[in-house]
Amino acid sequence: MDQRVSFITLAVQDLARSRRFYVDGLHWTPMFEGDDVIMLPVGEHLMLSLWTVDGFTAEVGAAPARGIAPFTLAHNCATVDEVDQVLALATSLGADVHPAVRREWGGYSGYFCDPDGFRWEIAMNPGPTGDFVLPPATARSSAQSPR
Repeated sequence: MDQRVSFITLAVQDLARSRRFYVDGLHWTPMFEGDDVIMLPVGEHLMLSLWTVDGFTAEVGAAPARGIAPFTLAHNCATVDEVDQVLALATSLGADVHPAVRREWGGYSGYFCDPDGFRWEIAMNPGPTGDFVLPPATARSSAQSPR
């Protein structure tokens, strides 16, 4: 088995609300939209699938747990200014936002919750790990440091 992830699927309470957040608000472009699902390309060979709870349950066979899921999704930026811009956009969409701060590990990050409470980390990671996760057009020097 190849070492990769192809889909990240989130079971959402209200698909129209999630569409307003991700497509209309964040301006992400769907690759596929159906009655129960929206599929958004989010990286090379990686898709974010937003599925209604009923559609998710019909295929997976179990209802998702309630409450905040014990994981985060992350979006890395090339600069601290980009981190602040993304968090400002999330704020303008009514998301619960935890402002970005400098982190012990040398980066700069903050968080927001989408309409279903899934937490997104918005981060600038210095060094090789940060360079690895950014597309080539936004790659930056490993020496760049947070504010």
